[in-house]
Amino acid sequence: MNTTQPVALVTGASGDIGSAIAQALGTSGYHVIGTYVGAADAAATTVDAIKEAGGSAQAIQLDQRDPEAIEALMDSIAEEHGRLDVLVNNAAWNIGIPFRRLDDLNADIWDRVLETNLRAPFLLARAGANLLKAGNGGHIINISSAGGISPGSSSIAYSSSKAGLNHLTRCLAVAMSPEVAVNCIAPGLVENTRMAQRLPENVAEEASIGDLAPEGLR
Repeated sequence: MNTTQPVALVTGASGDIGSAIAQALGTSGYHVIGTYVGAADAAATTVDAIKEAGGSAQAIQLDQRDPEAIEALMDSIAEEHGRLDVLVNNAAWNIGIPFRRLDDLNADIWDRVLETNLRAPFLLARAGANLLKAGNGGHIINISSAGGISPGSSSIAYSSSKAGLNHLTRCLAVAMSPEVAVNCIAPGLVENTRMAQRLPENVAEEASIGDLAPEGLR
């Protein structure tokens, strides 16, 4: 067990934004643990890029809708590394459904979006709280969206989940201070990413603020 190197957990590290975050942390001296659901090859590419740059990283499959899987992941981090310094809640899930098509946004889609994008960041923060509070304290960075600030994105469910994540950030900051700093980043459309290129034209037109909502959790 190496307890001297700081450890960062980045969810959804197989996506474009997640991969960039993971690589930035990897080149800053962190051992990076990147999660993915099904995109194992993309996650491996992220890990390889970090290692080629002289960093240390590993990829772990995680369905963050599964509370037991989250607990098991944190247990393994505690056992293998003895610390967690940074948690980046980046992974998200959605499909493009224009706001006016209310009937298309059924309960199953709503639940999947909210469980992945809002419930999971809370469960990850709760499960990792003791590790994050240890030592000199840790950091949580939640990746939200401009759609969580203004009502425009690829779906009402996505915007609602990100609005909830914004306030969850505030609540966790109260709950975990002073040992853990909790912050949120709310980007808009990130051009030339795979997810931006997948966004249906009619959804992109309705997402007037330029929000990017991924079609699937990578």
